[in-house]
Amino acid sequence: MDLFEAEHNLAEAGSARRAAEFAPFPLSSPAPQWHTPHVDNDVRTRIETAIANNRVILFMKGTRGAPSCGFSGRAVNLLDTLLDNYATVDVLAHPEIRDGIKEYSSWPTIPQLYVDGKFVGGTDIVTEMFESGTLHELLGVPSEKPAPPRVTLTERAAETVRGFLTDPDDLLVVDIDGTFSPSLSIATTPNGAVVLESLGVRLCVEPRAWKRADGITIDYVDTGEGSAFKIDNPNEPPRVRPMTPRELEERRQRGEALRLIDVRTPGEWEVARIPGAELLDADLMADLQELPKDTVLVFQCHHGHRSQRAAEQFPPLGFSRVYNLTGGIDAYSDSVDRSIPRY
Repeated sequence: MDLFEAEHNLAEAGSARRAAEFAPFPLSSPAPQWHTPHVDNDVRTRIETAIANNRVILFMKGTRGAPSCGFSGRAVNLLDTLLDNYATVDVLAHPEIRDGIKEYSSWPTIPQLYVDGKFVGGTDIVTEMFESGTLHELLGVPSEKPAPPRVTLTERAAETVRGFLTDPDDLLVVDIDGTFSPSLSIATTPNGAVVLESLGVRLCVEPRAWKRADGITIDYVDTGEGSAFKIDNPNEPPRVRPMTPRELEERRQRGEALRLIDVRTPGEWEVARIPGAELLDADLMADLQELPKDTVLVFQCHHGHRSQRAAEQFPPLGFSRVYNLTGGIDAYSDSVDRSIPRY
């Protein structure tokens, strides 16, 4: 989660509600006092506070789940191999932080890694430390390689995978990134790969994902939009899941209790709205945080991007059933209720 990004809308007294940026950590916490005369005071405070309140923090291009450059992606892969939790800041979304962190660290490139309040370096240094084992030591992570993960395929999943294996050297490659998003692919057996087997199907797991993949079950299931692979991962923390407009409508027709939260602006709300939705403001935000943690929360915006970022604020608060409406109100109008204006 980007520490400086929150796309939900908050109310301000005497002014129109707007998309607000906030830092989900106490700004009053003590921060290291480095002398950085070329950095704006406000930017320096934000940087120092983020560093002080997060033991491991990576200033990068893009997000942990979607790095925007190869160097940031490499740094994320290395950290994901060692840690389940660490903070990131997307400097592309915050140009003042992008410029400020370079001055602050006296380091000209991005990404930049800080651990325990101290600047570690960029991707090259982090890579060298990873290969030498000093990064493990710095992070307090054992340097020995974990045991190969246990992976189970159901009968239907195994049968489906066999249909894709056209060469004797082909196998199923499983990866689970640091945000626990899974991916499956078919590839020639990589050099040095630890080959596993389930129901006669050969597979391997990317080494960085061994810990996150241990104990997973891969199934092949029917959905409302066709058949697809489904991965049950016992290691996965609560996360935001997608919900299609048709699934939302089916759940509501069954009478399922859920809260549909609209994070758009008041102007957009006046143009079009989904019946039963609630427009997010400061009061509603406070009310939501007091709800039982198993409440079904569905977040919605115009196309699904703002609502995804708003929804991501809730799993860290303990909410376990958080969804983002895929495609937003635009997709809902197109596939469920054409009486809702599109704009």
